[in-house]
Amino acid sequence: MDKIKLLIADDHPPFVEGLTLLLERQSDLEVVATPTHGEEAVKLAKELHPDVAIIDVAMPRLNGIEAAKQIKAACPDTAILMFSAYGYEPYLLASLQAGVSGYMLKSSPVPDLIRAIRSVHDGQAIFDFQAVREVLRELVTDIDGECRRHHRLHKRELEVLRLAAKGISNKEIAKRLDISNRTVQTHLLRIFRKLGVSSRTEAVLRAVKEGWLTLDELP
Repeated sequence: MDKIKLLIADDHPPFVEGLTLLLERQSDLEVVATPTHGEEAVKLAKELHPDVAIIDVAMPRLNGIEAAKQIKAACPDTAILMFSAYGYEPYLLASLQAGVSGYMLKSSPVPDLIRAIRSVHDGQAIFDFQAVREVLRELVTDIDGECRRHHRLHKRELEVLRLAAKGISNKEIAKRLDISNRTVQTHLLRIFRKLGVSSRTEAVLRAVKEGWLTLDELP
Protein backbone atom coordinates (compact mmCIF):
# COMPACT_ATOMS: atom_id res chain seq x y z
CA MET A 1 0.00 0.00 0.00
CA ASP A 2 1.34 3.41 -0.97
CA LYS A 3 1.98 5.71 1.94
CA ILE A 4 0.31 9.10 2.31
CA LYS A 5 3.08 11.65 1.75
CA LEU A 6 2.91 14.51 4.25
CA LEU A 7 4.38 18.00 4.29
CA ILE A 8 4.33 19.65 7.73
CA ALA A 9 4.86 23.43 7.70
CA ASP A 10 5.47 24.95 11.13
CA ASP A 11 8.12 27.30 12.54
CA HIS A 12 8.61 25.39 15.81
CA PRO A 13 11.12 22.55 15.09
CA PRO A 14 10.70 20.68 18.41
CA PHE A 15 6.93 20.52 17.85
CA VAL A 16 7.41 19.29 14.26
CA GLU A 17 9.97 16.69 15.31
CA GLY A 18 7.62 15.29 17.93
CA LEU A 19 4.65 15.30 15.57
CA THR A 20 6.71 13.62 12.84
CA LEU A 21 7.69 10.79 15.18
CA LEU A 22 4.07 10.23 16.17
CA LEU A 23 2.74 10.30 12.62
CA GLU A 24 5.42 8.02 11.18
CA ARG A 25 4.45 5.33 13.67
CA GLN A 26 1.50 4.82 11.34
CA SER A 27 2.31 2.38 8.57
CA ASP A 28 0.45 4.44 5.97
CA LEU A 29 1.96 7.88 6.74
CA GLU A 30 5.31 9.34 5.63
CA VAL A 31 6.60 12.85 6.34
CA VAL A 32 8.54 14.01 3.26
CA ALA A 33 9.21 17.67 4.19
CA THR A 34 9.13 19.96 7.23
CA PRO A 35 9.47 23.58 6.02
CA THR A 36 9.72 26.27 8.69
CA HIS A 37 8.20 29.22 6.81
CA GLY A 38 5.50 29.81 4.22
CA GLU A 39 7.75 30.48 1.23
CA GLU A 40 9.66 27.25 1.83
CA ALA A 41 6.37 25.37 2.18
CA VAL A 42 5.21 26.53 -1.23
CA LYS A 43 8.58 25.72 -2.84
CA LEU A 44 8.76 22.20 -1.40
CA ALA A 45 5.11 21.47 -2.18
CA LYS A 46 5.74 22.34 -5.84
CA GLU A 47 8.78 20.05 -5.88
CA LEU A 48 7.42 17.09 -3.93
CA HIS A 49 3.64 17.19 -4.58
CA PRO A 50 2.68 15.78 -1.16
CA ASP A 51 -0.68 14.08 -0.74
CA VAL A 52 -1.49 16.19 2.32
CA ALA A 53 0.05 19.48 3.46
CA ILE A 54 -0.38 20.26 7.17
CA ILE A 55 0.13 24.01 7.52
CA ASP A 56 0.29 26.25 10.58
CA VAL A 57 -1.73 29.45 10.17
CA ALA A 58 0.89 31.81 11.64
CA MET A 59 4.28 31.42 9.97
CA PRO A 60 7.09 33.83 9.07
CA ARG A 61 7.83 35.20 5.57
CA LEU A 62 4.46 34.04 4.23
CA ASN A 63 1.47 33.26 6.44
CA GLY A 64 -0.09 29.84 6.32
CA ILE A 65 -3.30 30.90 4.61
CA GLU A 66 -1.48 32.60 1.73
CA ALA A 67 0.85 29.61 1.49
CA ALA A 68 -2.20 27.34 1.30
CA LYS A 69 -3.61 29.41 -1.57
CA GLN A 70 -0.39 29.16 -3.53
CA ILE A 71 0.04 25.44 -2.88
CA LYS A 72 -3.53 24.73 -3.92
CA ALA A 73 -3.06 26.71 -7.12
CA ALA A 74 0.16 24.89 -8.02
CA CYS A 75 -0.77 21.44 -6.65
CA PRO A 76 -4.55 21.01 -6.90
CA ASP A 77 -4.31 17.34 -5.91
CA THR A 78 -2.66 18.17 -2.57
CA ALA A 79 -5.18 18.21 0.26
CA ILE A 80 -4.46 21.00 2.73
CA LEU A 81 -5.11 20.68 6.44
CA MET A 82 -4.66 23.89 8.42
CA PHE A 83 -3.26 23.26 11.90
CA SER A 84 -3.52 26.13 14.35
CA ALA A 85 -3.54 27.02 18.02
CA TYR A 86 -6.48 29.33 17.34
CA GLY A 87 -10.03 28.78 16.12
CA TYR A 88 -10.82 32.44 15.52
CA GLU A 89 -13.40 33.28 12.88
CA PRO A 90 -11.04 35.20 10.52
CA TYR A 91 -8.60 32.26 10.45
CA LEU A 92 -11.25 29.66 9.76
CA LEU A 93 -13.16 31.68 7.17
CA ALA A 94 -9.96 32.74 5.37
CA SER A 95 -8.87 29.09 5.31
CA LEU A 96 -12.16 28.09 3.70
CA GLN A 97 -11.69 30.79 1.08
CA ALA A 98 -8.20 29.46 0.40
CA GLY A 99 -9.71 26.10 -0.55
CA VAL A 100 -8.37 23.98 2.31
CA SER A 101 -9.81 20.57 3.08
CA GLY A 102 -9.75 20.88 6.83
CA TYR A 103 -8.92 22.94 9.92
CA MET A 104 -7.69 21.32 13.13
CA LEU A 105 -6.64 22.86 16.43
CA LYS A 106 -3.22 21.97 17.82
CA SER A 107 -4.95 20.97 21.04
CA SER A 108 -6.66 18.12 19.17
CA PRO A 109 -5.65 14.59 20.24
CA VAL A 110 -3.15 12.96 17.88
CA PRO A 111 -5.60 10.16 16.92
CA ASP A 112 -8.04 12.85 15.74
CA LEU A 113 -5.32 14.45 13.63
CA ILE A 114 -4.42 11.09 12.10
CA ARG A 115 -8.06 10.45 11.22
CA ALA A 116 -8.29 13.95 9.73
CA ILE A 117 -5.22 13.33 7.56
CA ARG A 118 -6.68 10.13 6.18
CA SER A 119 -10.06 11.75 5.67
CA VAL A 120 -8.83 14.78 3.70
CA HIS A 121 -6.64 12.45 1.64
CA ASP A 122 -9.83 10.55 0.77
CA GLY A 123 -11.50 13.77 -0.35
CA GLN A 124 -13.51 14.57 2.76
CA ALA A 125 -13.68 17.92 4.53
CA ILE A 126 -12.71 17.86 8.21
CA PHE A 127 -13.12 20.78 10.60
CA ASP A 128 -12.36 20.60 14.30
CA PHE A 129 -15.58 20.81 16.30
CA GLN A 130 -14.06 23.11 18.91
CA ALA A 131 -12.87 25.55 16.23
CA VAL A 132 -16.28 25.61 14.56
CA ARG A 133 -18.01 26.07 17.92
CA GLU A 134 -15.80 29.08 18.69
CA VAL A 135 -16.65 30.60 15.31
CA LEU A 136 -20.36 30.09 15.85
CA ARG A 137 -20.06 31.73 19.27
CA GLU A 138 -18.34 34.72 17.69
CA LEU A 139 -20.97 34.99 14.97
CA VAL A 140 -23.71 35.03 17.59
CA THR A 141 -21.83 37.64 19.61
CA ASP A 142 -21.40 39.82 16.52
CA ILE A 143 -25.16 40.13 16.19
CA ASP A 144 -24.86 42.69 18.96
CA GLY A 145 -22.97 45.31 16.93
CA GLU A 146 -23.10 47.76 19.79
CA CYS A 147 -20.54 45.73 21.69
CA ARG A 148 -18.03 45.95 18.87
CA ARG A 149 -18.57 49.67 18.38
CA HIS A 150 -18.03 50.21 22.10
CA HIS A 151 -14.67 48.45 22.00
CA ARG A 152 -13.36 49.91 18.74
CA LEU A 153 -9.88 51.32 19.07
CA HIS A 154 -8.92 54.86 18.12
CA LYS A 155 -6.45 55.52 15.30
CA ARG A 156 -3.50 56.17 17.63
CA GLU A 157 -4.31 53.08 19.69
CA LEU A 158 -4.26 50.97 16.53
CA GLU A 159 -0.91 52.47 15.57
CA VAL A 160 0.50 51.51 18.95
CA LEU A 161 -0.98 48.01 18.76
CA ARG A 162 0.38 47.40 15.23
CA LEU A 163 3.88 48.21 16.44
CA ALA A 164 3.43 46.18 19.62
CA ALA A 165 2.32 43.24 17.47
CA LYS A 166 5.75 43.27 15.81
CA GLY A 167 7.43 42.84 19.20
CA ILE A 168 8.72 46.42 19.32
CA SER A 169 9.51 47.78 22.78
CA ASN A 170 7.56 50.65 24.37
CA LYS A 171 10.64 52.85 24.09
CA GLU A 172 10.99 52.21 20.36
CA ILE A 173 7.25 52.70 19.80
CA ALA A 174 7.51 56.08 21.53
CA LYS A 175 10.42 57.03 19.29
CA ARG A 176 8.66 55.99 16.08
CA LEU A 177 5.43 57.80 16.93
CA ASP A 178 7.21 60.81 18.46
CA ILE A 179 5.41 60.46 21.78
CA SER A 180 6.60 59.81 25.34
CA ASN A 181 7.14 56.36 26.81
CA ARG A 182 4.47 57.15 29.42
CA THR A 183 1.98 57.94 26.63
CA VAL A 184 2.70 54.57 25.04
CA GLN A 185 2.03 52.87 28.37
CA THR A 186 -1.23 54.81 28.72
CA HIS A 187 -2.35 53.77 25.24
CA LEU A 188 -1.59 50.12 25.97
CA LEU A 189 -3.51 50.23 29.26
CA ARG A 190 -6.51 51.72 27.44
CA ILE A 191 -6.24 49.06 24.73
CA PHE A 192 -6.14 46.29 27.35
CA ARG A 193 -9.16 47.76 29.15
CA LYS A 194 -11.21 48.16 25.97
CA LEU A 195 -10.45 44.64 24.77
CA GLY A 196 -10.78 43.02 28.18
CA VAL A 197 -7.26 41.55 28.08
CA SER A 198 -4.16 41.77 30.25
CA SER A 199 -1.22 41.38 27.87
CA ARG A 200 0.13 42.41 24.48
CA THR A 201 -0.30 38.90 23.11
CA GLU A 202 -3.97 38.73 24.09
CA ALA A 203 -4.56 42.21 22.65
CA VAL A 204 -2.97 41.24 19.33
CA LEU A 205 -5.00 38.03 19.08
CA ARG A 206 -8.21 39.90 19.87
CA ALA A 207 -7.38 42.56 17.24
CA VAL A 208 -6.77 39.86 14.61
CA LYS A 209 -10.07 38.23 15.52
CA GLU A 210 -11.89 41.55 15.17
CA GLY A 211 -10.23 42.20 11.81
CA TRP A 212 -8.33 45.28 13.02
CA LEU A 213 -4.98 43.58 12.36
CA THR A 214 -4.11 41.13 9.59
CA LEU A 215 -1.75 38.16 9.65
CA ASP A 216 0.63 40.06 7.38
CA GLU A 217 1.07 42.69 10.09
CA LEU A 218 2.42 40.09 12.52
CA PRO A 219 6.09 39.13 12.69
